[in-house]
Amino acid sequence: MKKLAFALILLLTPAAADAQGKKYPPLSEYLMEEAAEIALARSAAPDNVSGPAAVKVLTPQGFKVAAEGKNGFVCLVLRGWGAPTYSPPPLREYVYVADLRAPICFDAISSRTMMPYYELRHKLGMEGKNPEEIARGIEAAYAKGELPSADTASIAYMFSADQYLGPHLGHGFIYPHLMVFLPYYDNAKLGGNDRRSGLPFLSDDAGTPFAVTIVPMDKSFAVKAKAK
Repeated sequence: MKKLAFALILLLTPAAADAQGKKYPPLSEYLMEEAAEIALARSAAPDNVSGPAAVKVLTPQGFKVAAEGKNGFVCLVLRGWGAPTYSPPPLREYVYVADLRAPICFDAISSRTMMPYYELRHKLGMEGKNPEEIARGIEAAYAKGELPSADTASIAYMFSADQYLGPHLGHGFIYPHLMVFLPYYDNAKLGGNDRRSGLPFLSDDAGTPFAVTIVPMDKSFAVKAKAK
């Protein structure tokens, strides 16, 4: 039943009207110098979490391990292709924002269940797929078992003071927050909290295995990237 609901969400989600006509900026605009990317990735979480974490960086061939870890966490910097695949639809267009930078540190569970999902979104985007094609590619991979079953709650840190999450935020910074992956949740299950309330709210991809809940944190928890 859950997989059927997931498929229906996919079919009912409208593609952006002009998605077919848009083109991606050059790949070079999405990439970073490796040392700077490692530092930015580690700023996603407090030092005691990100310091011993593994770090991945984006290359023309996809994400690769740039630093081994020992605590089960994996930190990396999501690009525009990490924008919601299914909902809310307007944010799907952020795949075309080449300078979007979203440092995130996945815990041991989400690094197994959710990180492959985000990595596939990036792979499909780098192949030139538009938001609708990315959504269909994700659904096909999940149906075939090529993506791990996302049926267990998990977390990721997004505490970076240097994150840029797109022009809808004006300056692009959003308060430090904890990402809680709650498969198949929608905002009603959290009490229907407004995005601006300061309370936890369901942000991305409601009703899918990849639903994301945001738990806002005080701005004093923001972590600045430390250049090496």
